[in-house]
Amino acid sequence: MTQHAALTEERWAGFDLDQQILMIANEMNRTARILADPDSGYRRRGYERILRLTDLTTAGNHRRTLRRELIRWRDLIAVLYVAPLPDPGAHRSAFRMLLQLRPAAARQIPLLLS
Repeated sequence: MTQHAALTEERWAGFDLDQQILMIANEMNRTARILADPDSGYRRRGYERILRLTDLTTAGNHRRTLRRELIRWRDLIAVLYVAPLPDPGAHRSAFRMLLQLRPAAARQIPLLLS
């Protein structure tokens, strides 16, 4: 069971979209720090949390274009999740793509990915 398994759609919907994207980004940042750890369990659990929050965001988002982009982005994370070895470059690229989805998140790029 992941850390966010008990988080409901209703509770998650209480956060605005910028906050939701930034919270997903926070999980991406945490997971980036453990990519070098040889225990793939930590990496997989990080991606599970990211996937869970992304699922909650897409479930509560009715903007077709943004929802479509989030689902595409989720596919990138799913590939990282099932990969036998960590791919820091692909993780970083996916992280950047997530941050570029919203202006508030994009302002964090220089702080997180420079």
